[in-house]
Amino acid sequence: MRTTCAVAVLTLLLGVNGARADEFLGSYVARISAKDHVASDGYPLDSAAQMVRQDRANWHRFGRGDREDQDDPWFGSANARTRFERLLQQPGAMSAATKRAITRGQPVVEVRVYRQSVEVDVIGN
Repeated sequence: MRTTCAVAVLTLLLGVNGARADEFLGSYVARISAKDHVASDGYPLDSAAQMVRQDRANWHRFGRGDREDQDDPWFGSANARTRFERLLQQPGAMSAATKRAITRGQPVVEVRVYRQSVEVDVIGN
């Protein structure tokens, strides 16, 4: 009963349509390895957003995943990866520490995918 009341109050406070939270779609884990620091045509990448995008290109297009890499149903096409990179560049997608870890190393990250945004956090070395 208490949970039902809390949900009802929360729904009223947020509004049914106007303030709907960004819908969580799912997540995946990936290692951002040395091969993800280089573009498909060989030039070095310089941003964490580019490297996380390249990880998905390596996984989906080239079949070059790392042991820790998991599949995802969202970034299989080049167009989807282009949108993904734009989302990765948005404020709040990655902390400064996460960006540094990706550009300076080869961390394992968790990527949480929402309908209108993404969030990336380092979960291992």
